[in-house]
Amino acid sequence: MSVYKEPNTNKWRAVYRYTDFTGTRRQSQKRGFATRREALAWEAEQLRKKDADLDMTMESFIELYKEDLSQKLKRNTWESKEHMIRTKILPYFGKKKMGDITAKDVMAWHNELLRMRTSQGQPYSKTYLKSVHSQLSAIFNHAVRYYDLRSNPVAKVGNVGSEESKEMQIWTKEEYLKFSEAIMDKPRSYYAFEMLYWCGIREGELLALTPSDFDFEKETVTINKSYQRLGKEDVITSPKTRKSNRTIKMPAFLCEEMKDYLKMLYGVGPDDRIFEFTKYYLKHEMERGSAAAGVKKIRIHDLRHSHISLLIDMGFSAVAIADRVGHESIRITYHYAHLFPSKQTEMANRLENERSIDNVR
Repeated sequence: MSVYKEPNTNKWRAVYRYTDFTGTRRQSQKRGFATRREALAWEAEQLRKKDADLDMTMESFIELYKEDLSQKLKRNTWESKEHMIRTKILPYFGKKKMGDITAKDVMAWHNELLRMRTSQGQPYSKTYLKSVHSQLSAIFNHAVRYYDLRSNPVAKVGNVGSEESKEMQIWTKEEYLKFSEAIMDKPRSYYAFEMLYWCGIREGELLALTPSDFDFEKETVTINKSYQRLGKEDVITSPKTRKSNRTIKMPAFLCEEMKDYLKMLYGVGPDDRIFEFTKYYLKHEMERGSAAAGVKKIRIHDLRHSHISLLIDMGFSAVAIADRVGHESIRITYHYAHLFPSKQTEMANRLENERSIDNVR
């Protein structure tokens, strides 16, 4: 018997003993059960989890899901997934058995999501609802792929939300130059925004930069890491995607500016961060500079859009731009197609010429 009544209390303790994948005998226990029945139910759930029996609850399956995925994902990616699971999925499905959850349950959950409100009393955005729906689907796909669940009930149900297309906000070169002049009173802010605008790098990529990333002879900066503030800890991770690992050619004036900036830093080693501030600081400086310069307020990420827009206006191709900013070229075309010069008239004229040649023959 592995369920015991605690001495001098009315509480029960359950002890679960098992052999791990190395052949080592281990045990896990939990105290404080009000009844023997509850303690036995906990022990039975641990056995189902050990045997990957999908008669287990989703709460238990999520523990397996975490073991399988958390070490393979970036910490910030896993924490984002875990927050959605903890706040939007487990409160509804946590006690339900994985094998018993149906498409009807998923539809009822959709209705629950649509009734939810943010702390400001607003409904959740369609984009966010789509993300939560996709996370639930990913959990069931994992169960189908690796734990022999027969089918994914989420796949039978239409999505609760859809991607919202947000209007792209950009600064023209003239607007950016007004802004940069307004923040020259704080050199570290000025040089940070120079890198963001003229190189089109992401905010996390900027905040991870070190002196060793610059090669002033070749006039390049290497992007191979990203900065995140998770909890109260500074975390350096790999960049967002494989394509994000790249070397960017800098304009000569920017090389000179960054040389000057690095000379201003005292006691900074080759692998120390050169912009040791937070994303909140950058946001504050963006708002301060925008107001002082009298230009419209945009997000920091919109500086990346502004850089891409400038390159398109200068006549560079989608493939060349994608290589510089670390995007797939198809994505560049999709998001910025309206900015590229239209070739429709040229296409039609050439097709007309092709048809005319055939008629002559």
